[in-house]
Amino acid sequence: MNDFQAIADRVEIEALRGEFTDSAMMRDRPRLASLFTPDGALRMPNIPAEFTGREEIRAGGERLQSQWDFFVQTTHPGTIVLEGDTATGRAYIQELARTLDGRQGLNYAVYHDRYRRTEEGWRFAERVYEVRYLDTSPLAGAAPRAAEDAETGPAPAGSFAGPASAERLERTAAALRANGFAAEILDDTAAARARVGDLIPEGAVVFTGASETLRLSGIEEDINTGGRYDAVRPRVLAVDRTTGADEIRRLTACPDFVVNSVAAVTETGSLVLASGSGSRLPANAGGAAHAVWVVGAQKVVPDLGTALRRVEEHALPLEDVRARAVYGTPSAVNRLLVLHAEPRPGRGTVLLLREAVGY
Repeated sequence: MNDFQAIADRVEIEALRGEFTDSAMMRDRPRLASLFTPDGALRMPNIPAEFTGREEIRAGGERLQSQWDFFVQTTHPGTIVLEGDTATGRAYIQELARTLDGRQGLNYAVYHDRYRRTEEGWRFAERVYEVRYLDTSPLAGAAPRAAEDAETGPAPAGSFAGPASAERLERTAAALRANGFAAEILDDTAAARARVGDLIPEGAVVFTGASETLRLSGIEEDINTGGRYDAVRPRVLAVDRTTGADEIRRLTACPDFVVNSVAAVTETGSLVLASGSGSRLPANAGGAAHAVWVVGAQKVVPDLGTALRRVEEHALPLEDVRARAVYGTPSAVNRLLVLHAEPRPGRGTVLLLREAVGY
């Protein structure tokens, strides 16, 4: 091997290591998986986790990513030893992170690498992660805010009204799938209306939550007045609320399907629902055999902290106006439901729209 080839190989391998960190930071798991050979392995004994093959690396990475509140990784150059079409090396890592369940810390680590030259260029044949230092002291910083308010402080309510970009929708859908939800990206409410019709069989017992998204899209009307389903909401409205509270509770808790929207969906793959009475939450939480959530693009937020802020600063004021006009009483966030994952595969479907609808 001549000196120029060796230099070129070293530059490409160093770029490969940088691409790994960039993919992790950008939460681009398909790109990160493509940096490995088809039979490549990523091993992290400290977690413990071990993934072999590109699909395992992608899916496993998405599961881990879904737990982050925030994550920062910096790669520092290490060694590269060339051996023809293979090579070995080490890269030195500094990371700080906080997970959604409160675990946090700063660490220094080493990736022990094996590389292989392929038709696609140099790829990882194996990365083995070794932690050399770990500090779990509380981090003084905070999770990054949404991009629109990163420089100006907490975002006003109106900043939660703009639709998310195509990239953010794809990232959110991937995280939802990694968490056990079915997730589809649709163009608009018309597509959502048709898809809901496809998902729910004729004659099913269906409960619709109180949702501006469902009302504005026409989905609420399709279900509750179309005659195709055994609609729960009309039956609930016909029951005397003073004497029939138990009947209402039973009707709304365990339908075949619940169709609803959410107050926010995070790019880490969690759904957040808020309620004043809590009456619609049991079906969403697991009481319904199946759930369909129709979500406008403006409800996508980076993380759980921003989702809760969206509930208080954006959704609640708008719902309060509606509640006062319809019921003559103010609204309140008395109950919150956070769905981090769907343990029953096939139960929950999230329809993410490219347009903003509802609030």
